[in-house]
Amino acid sequence: MEGIIFAAGLGTRLRPLTNDRPKAMVELGGKPLLEHVILKMRAAGVGRIIVNTHYFGEKIEEFLREHHYLENDVVISDERDCLLDTGGALLKARELFTPGESVLIHNVDALSNIDLQAFINYHEFNKNYASLVTQVASPERGLRFNAEGVLKGWGNRLTGKKIVVDEGFYDSQSYEFCGIHIVSPELLENIEHQGVFSIIKEYLFQAKQHALRMYLYDGYFLDLGTPEAIAAAEKQMASL
Repeated sequence: MEGIIFAAGLGTRLRPLTNDRPKAMVELGGKPLLEHVILKMRAAGVGRIIVNTHYFGEKIEEFLREHHYLENDVVISDERDCLLDTGGALLKARELFTPGESVLIHNVDALSNIDLQAFINYHEFNKNYASLVTQVASPERGLRFNAEGVLKGWGNRLTGKKIVVDEGFYDSQSYEFCGIHIVSPELLENIEHQGVFSIIKEYLFQAKQHALRMYLYDGYFLDLGTPEAIAAAEKQMASL
Protein backbone atom coordinates (compact mmCIF):
# COMPACT_ATOMS: atom_id res chain seq x y z
CA MET A 1 0.00 0.00 0.00
CA GLU A 2 1.30 3.44 -0.97
CA GLY A 3 -0.21 6.84 -0.23
CA ILE A 4 -0.81 10.41 -1.31
CA ILE A 5 -1.53 13.39 0.92
CA PHE A 6 -3.47 16.20 -0.73
CA ALA A 7 -1.58 19.22 0.63
CA ALA A 8 -1.67 21.72 -2.24
CA GLY A 9 -4.78 23.71 -1.37
CA LEU A 10 -4.74 27.48 -0.93
CA GLY A 11 -6.15 27.32 2.59
CA THR A 12 -8.20 30.49 2.12
CA ARG A 13 -10.70 29.52 4.84
CA LEU A 14 -7.80 29.13 7.29
CA ARG A 15 -6.62 32.72 7.00
CA PRO A 16 -4.94 34.44 8.80
CA LEU A 17 -3.16 31.18 9.77
CA THR A 18 -2.22 30.65 6.12
CA ASN A 19 -1.07 34.18 5.33
CA ASP A 20 2.57 33.04 5.41
CA ARG A 21 2.36 29.25 5.06
CA PRO A 22 0.36 26.49 3.35
CA LYS A 23 -2.39 24.83 5.34
CA ALA A 24 -0.25 21.69 5.50
CA MET A 25 2.19 23.64 7.69
CA VAL A 26 -0.44 24.97 10.11
CA GLU A 27 0.36 23.41 13.47
CA LEU A 28 -1.84 21.24 15.65
CA GLY A 29 -0.49 20.00 18.95
CA GLY A 30 2.96 21.32 18.09
CA LYS A 31 3.23 19.52 14.74
CA PRO A 32 2.22 20.56 11.21
CA LEU A 33 -0.95 18.96 9.87
CA LEU A 34 1.19 17.28 7.21
CA GLU A 35 3.35 15.51 9.76
CA HIS A 36 0.31 14.19 11.63
CA VAL A 37 -0.90 12.48 8.44
CA ILE A 38 2.54 11.16 7.48
CA LEU A 39 3.00 9.57 10.91
CA LYS A 40 -0.47 8.07 10.83
CA MET A 41 0.16 6.56 7.40
CA ARG A 42 3.53 5.20 8.48
CA ALA A 43 1.97 3.60 11.58
CA ALA A 44 -0.48 1.80 9.28
CA GLY A 45 2.34 0.36 7.18
CA VAL A 46 2.02 2.66 4.16
CA GLY A 47 5.21 2.69 2.09
CA ARG A 48 5.92 5.44 -0.42
CA ILE A 49 3.97 8.64 0.30
CA ILE A 50 3.42 11.35 -2.32
CA VAL A 51 2.77 14.91 -1.14
CA ASN A 52 1.39 17.37 -3.69
CA THR A 53 2.35 21.04 -3.34
CA HIS A 54 1.29 24.40 -4.75
CA TYR A 55 0.75 27.35 -2.37
CA PHE A 56 4.02 27.99 -0.45
CA GLY A 57 5.19 24.65 -1.82
CA GLU A 58 8.80 25.50 -1.00
CA LYS A 59 7.94 25.55 2.72
CA ILE A 60 6.54 22.01 2.55
CA GLU A 61 9.62 20.83 0.68
CA GLU A 62 11.91 22.56 3.19
CA PHE A 63 10.14 20.90 6.12
CA LEU A 64 10.29 17.45 4.54
CA ARG A 65 13.98 17.86 3.77
CA GLU A 66 14.91 19.19 7.22
CA HIS A 67 13.08 16.31 8.92
CA HIS A 68 14.63 13.74 6.55
CA TYR A 69 11.30 12.58 5.13
CA LEU A 70 12.59 13.00 1.59
CA GLU A 71 15.28 10.44 2.43
CA ASN A 72 12.63 7.92 3.49
CA ASP A 73 10.37 7.51 0.45
CA VAL A 74 8.30 10.67 0.79
CA VAL A 75 8.10 12.23 -2.69
CA ILE A 76 6.95 15.67 -3.85
CA SER A 77 4.44 16.06 -6.69
CA ASP A 78 4.98 19.70 -7.65
CA GLU A 79 1.88 21.61 -8.79
CA ARG A 80 3.30 25.10 -8.36
CA ASP A 81 2.72 25.83 -12.05
CA CYS A 82 -0.97 24.85 -11.89
CA LEU A 83 -3.22 23.75 -9.03
CA LEU A 84 -4.87 20.58 -10.35
CA ASP A 85 -7.67 19.87 -7.81
CA THR A 86 -7.88 16.41 -6.24
CA GLY A 87 -8.48 14.37 -9.38
CA GLY A 88 -5.84 16.15 -11.39
CA ALA A 89 -3.41 15.76 -8.49
CA LEU A 90 -3.94 12.00 -8.39
CA LEU A 91 -3.50 11.74 -12.16
CA LYS A 92 -0.26 13.76 -12.11
CA ALA A 93 1.11 11.64 -9.25
CA ARG A 94 0.16 8.33 -10.90
CA GLU A 95 3.59 7.87 -12.49
CA LEU A 96 5.23 8.19 -9.05
CA PHE A 97 3.48 5.15 -7.58
CA THR A 98 4.78 1.60 -7.84
CA PRO A 99 2.80 -0.22 -10.55
CA GLY A 100 0.20 -2.60 -9.14
CA GLU A 101 -0.04 -0.90 -5.74
CA SER A 102 -3.27 0.38 -4.21
CA VAL A 103 -3.09 3.97 -2.95
CA LEU A 104 -4.37 5.42 0.33
CA ILE A 105 -5.48 9.02 -0.18
CA HIS A 106 -5.75 11.42 2.77
CA ASN A 107 -6.63 15.11 2.85
CA VAL A 108 -4.06 16.99 4.91
CA ASP A 109 -6.86 18.79 6.79
CA ALA A 110 -8.91 15.70 7.67
CA LEU A 111 -8.57 14.90 11.39
CA SER A 112 -9.95 11.65 12.78
CA ASN A 113 -9.20 8.76 15.10
CA ILE A 114 -9.88 6.20 12.38
CA ASP A 115 -7.87 2.97 12.51
CA LEU A 116 -6.16 3.25 9.13
CA GLN A 117 -4.83 -0.31 9.35
CA ALA A 118 -8.38 -1.66 9.80
CA PHE A 119 -9.51 0.43 6.83
CA ILE A 120 -6.67 -0.91 4.69
CA ASN A 121 -7.50 -4.47 5.79
CA TYR A 122 -11.15 -3.94 4.80
CA HIS A 123 -10.17 -2.70 1.36
CA GLU A 124 -7.69 -5.50 0.71
CA PHE A 125 -9.81 -8.33 2.13
CA ASN A 126 -12.76 -7.35 -0.06
CA LYS A 127 -10.56 -6.60 -3.09
CA ASN A 128 -12.46 -3.35 -3.58
CA TYR A 129 -12.13 -1.22 -6.67
CA ALA A 130 -12.24 1.80 -4.34
CA SER A 131 -13.15 2.36 -0.68
CA LEU A 132 -14.37 5.72 0.66
CA VAL A 133 -14.54 6.60 4.36
CA THR A 134 -17.96 8.05 5.11
CA GLN A 135 -20.16 9.11 8.00
CA VAL A 136 -23.90 9.36 8.31
CA ALA A 137 -24.90 12.78 7.00
CA SER A 138 -27.99 14.91 6.82
CA PRO A 139 -30.30 13.71 4.06
CA GLU A 140 -30.09 17.02 2.18
CA ARG A 141 -26.63 16.74 0.63
CA GLY A 142 -23.84 14.23 0.07
CA LEU A 143 -22.61 11.19 -1.80
CA ARG A 144 -25.32 8.60 -2.25
CA PHE A 145 -24.79 4.90 -1.51
CA ASN A 146 -27.24 2.02 -1.76
CA ALA A 147 -28.02 -0.56 0.94
CA GLU A 148 -24.99 -2.62 -0.14
CA GLY A 149 -22.70 0.40 0.30
CA VAL A 150 -22.11 0.98 -3.42
CA LEU A 151 -21.79 4.53 -4.78
CA LYS A 152 -24.85 5.56 -6.76
CA GLY A 153 -24.48 9.31 -7.12
CA TRP A 154 -24.42 12.69 -5.47
CA GLY A 155 -27.32 14.91 -4.59
CA ASN A 156 -28.31 18.21 -3.00
CA ARG A 157 -32.00 18.29 -2.19
CA LEU A 158 -31.86 21.97 -1.24
CA THR A 159 -30.80 23.02 -4.75
CA GLY A 160 -32.18 20.07 -6.68
CA LYS A 161 -28.80 19.33 -8.23
CA LYS A 162 -27.82 15.69 -8.56
CA ILE A 163 -25.48 13.34 -10.38
CA VAL A 164 -27.03 9.94 -11.00
CA VAL A 165 -24.90 6.85 -11.56
CA ASP A 166 -27.87 4.58 -12.29
CA GLU A 167 -31.41 3.83 -11.11
CA GLY A 168 -30.05 2.71 -7.74
CA PHE A 169 -29.66 6.41 -6.93
CA TYR A 170 -33.36 6.69 -6.13
CA ASP A 171 -33.18 4.12 -3.31
CA SER A 172 -29.86 5.40 -1.93
CA GLN A 173 -28.97 7.45 1.15
CA SER A 174 -26.67 10.43 1.68
CA TYR A 175 -23.36 10.09 3.50
CA GLU A 176 -20.58 12.56 4.30
CA PHE A 177 -17.26 11.82 2.61
CA CYS A 178 -14.36 12.24 5.05
CA GLY A 179 -11.51 12.84 2.60
CA ILE A 180 -9.88 9.45 3.31
CA HIS A 181 -10.07 6.79 0.59
CA ILE A 182 -8.24 3.94 -1.12
CA VAL A 183 -8.10 3.32 -4.86
CA SER A 184 -7.03 0.18 -6.67
CA PRO A 185 -4.36 0.24 -9.39
CA GLU A 186 -7.18 -0.53 -11.86
CA LEU A 187 -8.99 2.68 -10.95
CA LEU A 188 -5.76 4.64 -11.34
CA GLU A 189 -5.24 3.23 -14.83
CA ASN A 190 -8.86 3.95 -15.80
CA ILE A 191 -8.85 7.68 -14.98
CA GLU A 192 -10.79 9.35 -17.77
CA HIS A 193 -10.65 13.07 -16.99
CA GLN A 194 -7.66 15.26 -17.75
CA GLY A 195 -6.33 18.57 -16.46
CA VAL A 196 -8.02 20.18 -13.45
CA PHE A 197 -10.83 18.07 -12.00
CA SER A 198 -12.24 16.73 -8.76
CA ILE A 199 -11.65 13.12 -7.75
CA ILE A 200 -15.36 12.91 -6.88
CA LYS A 201 -16.20 13.73 -10.49
CA GLU A 202 -13.98 10.85 -11.60
CA TYR A 203 -15.48 8.49 -9.01
CA LEU A 204 -19.01 9.23 -10.17
CA PHE A 205 -17.94 8.59 -13.76
CA GLN A 206 -16.21 5.29 -12.99
CA ALA A 207 -19.10 4.17 -10.76
CA LYS A 208 -21.14 3.59 -13.91
CA GLN A 209 -18.92 0.57 -14.65
CA HIS A 210 -17.38 -0.39 -11.29
CA ALA A 211 -18.47 -0.76 -7.66
CA LEU A 212 -16.97 1.95 -5.45
CA ARG A 213 -17.80 1.12 -1.82
CA MET A 214 -18.17 3.12 1.37
CA TYR A 215 -16.48 2.35 4.67
CA LEU A 216 -18.84 3.61 7.37
CA TYR A 217 -16.93 5.27 10.20
CA ASP A 218 -18.66 6.44 13.37
CA GLY A 219 -15.71 7.95 15.24
CA TYR A 220 -14.35 11.46 15.61
CA PHE A 221 -13.91 13.47 12.41
CA LEU A 222 -13.23 17.15 11.82
CA ASP A 223 -12.47 19.11 8.67
CA LEU A 224 -9.66 21.44 9.75
CA GLY A 225 -10.59 24.10 7.23
CA THR A 226 -11.00 27.09 9.55
CA PRO A 227 -9.15 28.65 12.51
CA GLU A 228 -12.15 27.73 14.66
CA ALA A 229 -11.77 24.06 13.65
CA ILE A 230 -8.08 24.14 14.53
CA ALA A 231 -8.93 25.56 17.97
CA ALA A 232 -11.58 22.87 18.50
CA ALA A 233 -9.14 20.16 17.42
CA GLU A 234 -6.54 21.34 19.94
CA LYS A 235 -9.05 20.50 22.67
CA GLN A 236 -9.54 17.00 21.22
CA MET A 237 -5.88 16.05 20.71
CA ALA A 238 -5.54 14.22 24.03
CA SER A 239 -8.22 11.71 23.04
CA LEU A 240 -7.02 11.01 19.49
